[in-house]
Amino acid sequence: MLNSIRTTHAGTADGTTVSAARVPVTVYAGDPISREGAMAQLRRYPDMELRDASAAGSGTVTLFISDTLDETTLTRLRKVVRNQGARAVLVVGALREDELLDVIECGIGAIVWRHEATAARLEQAVRAAARGDGDLPADLLGRLISQVSSLHRDSAGRPGVAAPGLTPREVDVLRLVADGFDTAEIARKMTYSERTVKNVIHGLTARLHLRNRAHAVAHAVRAGYI
Repeated sequence: MLNSIRTTHAGTADGTTVSAARVPVTVYAGDPISREGAMAQLRRYPDMELRDASAAGSGTVTLFISDTLDETTLTRLRKVVRNQGARAVLVVGALREDELLDVIECGIGAIVWRHEATAARLEQAVRAAARGDGDLPADLLGRLISQVSSLHRDSAGRPGVAAPGLTPREVDVLRLVADGFDTAEIARKMTYSERTVKNVIHGLTARLHLRNRAHAVAHAVRAGYI
């Protein structure tokens, strides 16, 4: 997204200049060792622009690191995403079943297990968050679909529980998102352009006031479309 990155210019060996996308990143952790470790890993990528944690806001990606999702971390997540407009990546040691939907509905679309938090894995998640894409571990995605399906069954037939409309094309796209495919892969499978896929996702998230792809998948499952 244009408003989530900014462009700088770097020199090349022959003296010409090229544009390089800079991704502003802040890191929040409960202890300095975790914070410095994550920052050291992200410094391997020249286009990652590390900023002070106080600079979190619109256009930045905030990396949250925590062993568990305590109330302090969840409150800070909500503040940074909802009030300050930042994208967010959660690096966490464990998530209980009742915490998963809280995280998704808070606006977090990228989650990394702490034991998998290599430099390459963090880079992938940060870039996904900057683009507005989802990036969940496969086991978490399965748990999310199972959990929301259970909620949908529990709410079926209750007065006042309505399923907001999704078009067949939106449902097809969300099914592929739920299966873990990225934008390019969805475009190939549906013989659409990547721009069309992005427009479909943007249109439904804007119309239904959803925060990201993971939230859209959860919403579609809850409504019985997936």
